[in-house]
Amino acid sequence: MNHTLSYKTKQFFFVLIKLGIVAGAFYFIYKKLTDNTALDFSVFVDFLTKNDVFSLKNVLFLLFLTFLNWFLEIVKWQKLVATVKKIAFIKALEQSLGALTASLFTPNRIGEYGAKAIYYRGGFRKKIVLLNLLGNITQMVTTILFGLIGISLFITKYHITINYYKLAAVLLVVLLGFVMIGFGIRKSKVTIKGVSIEKIKTFIINFSKKALAQTLLLSVLRYLIFSFQFYFLLHSFKTDIGYFDAMVFITSMYFLSSVIPSIFIFDVVIKGSVAIYLFAFIQVDELTMLSITTLMWLLNFVLPGLFGSYYVLNFNLPKDED
Repeated sequence: MNHTLSYKTKQFFFVLIKLGIVAGAFYFIYKKLTDNTALDFSVFVDFLTKNDVFSLKNVLFLLFLTFLNWFLEIVKWQKLVATVKKIAFIKALEQSLGALTASLFTPNRIGEYGAKAIYYRGGFRKKIVLLNLLGNITQMVTTILFGLIGISLFITKYHITINYYKLAAVLLVVLLGFVMIGFGIRKSKVTIKGVSIEKIKTFIINFSKKALAQTLLLSVLRYLIFSFQFYFLLHSFKTDIGYFDAMVFITSMYFLSSVIPSIFIFDVVIKGSVAIYLFAFIQVDELTMLSITTLMWLLNFVLPGLFGSYYVLNFNLPKDED
């Protein structure tokens, strides 16, 4: 009898945790939309209506791009996990969207690591954390590579004045910081998610080069999709700019947003601020840029996160034989 009560109690608390995660995600989205001091929600909706952004053709195309973006992300996760265990696409879909929902209100989406790991038995979990880290690193590398090209073209074209002495001083401090951190790591037993730095280094070095190339390719394709979605929104708001010129600004924006220290809770605010600064060079107004960055957040994080809530609520811990 006690065993049955204990099991029922565990199940009750497990259900409460799942409900808490979904409720937390919904509350976070609600507060983000209603408490945004930079962009009033009613003004945002009126502005979208005025610019006919909600036309059927626009909505369908934007949803298609969102679907394509997340399809590539899910395939990327399926390919990564396949290096340790084969999973079906539907399982990769469940894990990707469920983890997104669970991580929406966590700093830098750190909750994604634990959320994906919990889908697997203990013996797999450290590897799953490392695979997720590797997937995020390839996406960051893609952002930095495109961003460096974009920011270089932006500085050259718009003759941005740079104090190279100050820049050199900052780079030197950053370099010394990395050297000191690296030296400290070598002398101490630093771990990330319970995995030592040495094991992470070994894991990446020994990782399948074919799988790594596939992951990087999928990251590049994802980048091209969501950056094109940003470009399409620019045109939806009647901004007259060619694709190449727009990409200079878009790649610069994503690069600067990624290197500015932040937590994910303020990510959309930072992207909005950077976008306002950059696009001001071609006289795109503040309301347009805030509306576009908010729409990008709604399409690529909130919408998939809402679907992911279904998988969170239906989640069950893995069985030993799984």
